[in-house]
Amino acid sequence: MRHKHGYRKLGRVSEHRQALLRNLACDLIENGRIETTVPKAKELRKYVEKLITKSKNADLNTHRYVYSKLGSNERAKAATRKVIEEIAPKFENRKGGYTRIIKTRFRRGDAAEMCIIEFVGE
Repeated sequence: MRHKHGYRKLGRVSEHRQALLRNLACDLIENGRIETTVPKAKELRKYVEKLITKSKNADLNTHRYVYSKLGSNERAKAATRKVIEEIAPKFENRKGGYTRIIKTRFRRGDAAEMCIIEFVGE
């Protein structure tokens, strides 16, 4: 039984899963919306919404926390700056639910259910 397991493994080992979520989070922050599979989007939603909630309090510790969660490269640095300076202030009066998942189609080839994940209000 998988009661209270807490997260999806997505068919990957932990390091690969962490890298996948970091890359998807950077893509979502940079572009505002991305298309991916439903299980990945549901995991990404939890990951990104925690970052945005933490980013509402913009201090040095927040910058370091978000940067560490998004990786340590130039892309993560730009994404950190964008989430703290642009995205988090838009959701200042919102207590959660910063993203929306819209189911779109079934992928040709493996029939995986695809969806679009985007920020609310964009």
